[in-house]
Amino acid sequence: MKIALAQLNYHIGHFEKNEKLITDTIQQAKTNGAELVVFSELCICGYPPHDLLERKEFVEECVKSVENLAKSCTDIAAIVGGPAINPNNKGKKLYNAAYFLNEGQIQQVFYKTLLPTYDVFDEYRYFEPNTSFELLEFKGQKIAVTICEDIWETQPVANPFAQSRLYAVSAMDELMKQEPDFMVNIAASPFSYVQEGTRKGVLKMNAEKHKIPVIYVNQTGANTELVFDGNSMVFNANAELCLKCGRFTKDLQYIDTEMMKPIEEKIVEAEEDYHIPLINDALVLGIKDYFQKMGFKQATLGLSGGIDSAVVVVLAVEALGAENVRVVLMPSQFSSQHSVDDAVELAENLGIQYDIVAIKDIYEQFETALKPIFKNLPFNVAEENIQARVRGTLMMGLSNKFGHILLNTTNKSEAAVGYGTLYGDMNGGISVLGDVYKTDVFKLSRYINRNGEVIPENTIVKPPSAELRPDQKDSDSLPDYDTLDGILYNYIELNRSPKEIESLGYDIKTITKTIRLVNINEYKRFQQAPILRVSSKAFGFGRRIPLVAKY
Repeated sequence: MKIALAQLNYHIGHFEKNEKLITDTIQQAKTNGAELVVFSELCICGYPPHDLLERKEFVEECVKSVENLAKSCTDIAAIVGGPAINPNNKGKKLYNAAYFLNEGQIQQVFYKTLLPTYDVFDEYRYFEPNTSFELLEFKGQKIAVTICEDIWETQPVANPFAQSRLYAVSAMDELMKQEPDFMVNIAASPFSYVQEGTRKGVLKMNAEKHKIPVIYVNQTGANTELVFDGNSMVFNANAELCLKCGRFTKDLQYIDTEMMKPIEEKIVEAEEDYHIPLINDALVLGIKDYFQKMGFKQATLGLSGGIDSAVVVVLAVEALGAENVRVVLMPSQFSSQHSVDDAVELAENLGIQYDIVAIKDIYEQFETALKPIFKNLPFNVAEENIQARVRGTLMMGLSNKFGHILLNTTNKSEAAVGYGTLYGDMNGGISVLGDVYKTDVFKLSRYINRNGEVIPENTIVKPPSAELRPDQKDSDSLPDYDTLDGILYNYIELNRSPKEIESLGYDIKTITKTIRLVNINEYKRFQQAPILRVSSKAFGFGRRIPLVAKY
């Protein structure tokens, strides 16, 4: 059987666009001789639809679109992901479903068993888990159709209450009893830089364990915080990789189930800092899709001469084009001349429009206005934050006047410990680096300069500084970034305790101080712009911490 893997970029709730995209792909696959074309999980409505699934008219539109797609399936069949109405009176109103479309109609519907409820996933809020198991019989072949997490049954049960994972094990056992010829797994699996090797390993283990080919179809594109890398793939019954679609791009590839020959693939994860090019490409796609799907074209940001804004502006230019990026330099009396020069050089290297708006006089007017209240109190964070808020106000003014989206440049290290000013440098419509630690920001800058200097060398090598007071350096307030990021990664991504982190060789006083800063600054992150997710644990709706928690 010739099967097409359709790896596409969907727009949440844009039924006309999604339906046309799927219909055109069905026709293309049909023209190329495919007998079955497979699309990703919830492709008809886009993933994740969240509480749109609670709107009756939204679900009705989903079902209507699937029925329309069925009419396109003559002389070719398709598997399409979408919500399905639960015909029973018990449980949730919906299933997460895979529709089998053939001969102009919906011939069979398969339901998702394992409903993830961790990190960014909350599917049990909307869907009923499947409890009945049957195969798809088509063209003399018996096919096990599974949806995303069902294939993760080889992973250990996380806790005794994870019943949905136990159901998934049961689902695979029940399906395998019926002796399928191969498995089709449709997914909406978001990117993280640690995900690719794990995902590939799980698919390979399933093929090896069950001795059948596994066809895995994921989506690509970005929907607000979540970026989808695609990487759809096929393993044969010998657990050998036979086909792999591209990363971060739409793709349509074909596999013949009678000729599943292994291919060679470079093992990216074996390379040092392999994740940096992946993060770069994920962020570019995240910016591009956020603007396109929101209906905006142009971006603006404050260019300080520092490493964070430098990396963000390069990514923005790659995503949107130099003609759609405008930056503003806002030096104060504390700004070094070399920072201004570095920012100008970068803007000219990129060929983007830049403006210089000095904030010295504006800041001094604030000082004068507040002097009767502040009296002779010493200069401290209050004056520093005024400068940041002046800049933030100016940037929002330009954003409003010209209809540009302001890009936030705060990195994950800063966001973690609260090293940023609400309503100042934390302003923005989307946070580009909010899930990228400072040490990786430096690595991204080197990756950007791999074929020649784009970001000025001085920007990369000078000590990081907010330049909000004379001779200020980040190291005045924070541990060195290698130490800080190591502690943060272990605490945030790996959820390790202070004692566990100390056993890795970190100083307990530094650990305690760092964790305290993380915990007391949750209220700032709660008000931060949506963050493009590239790690296994980003700030945002995938990490839900009470603001008033005393822990």
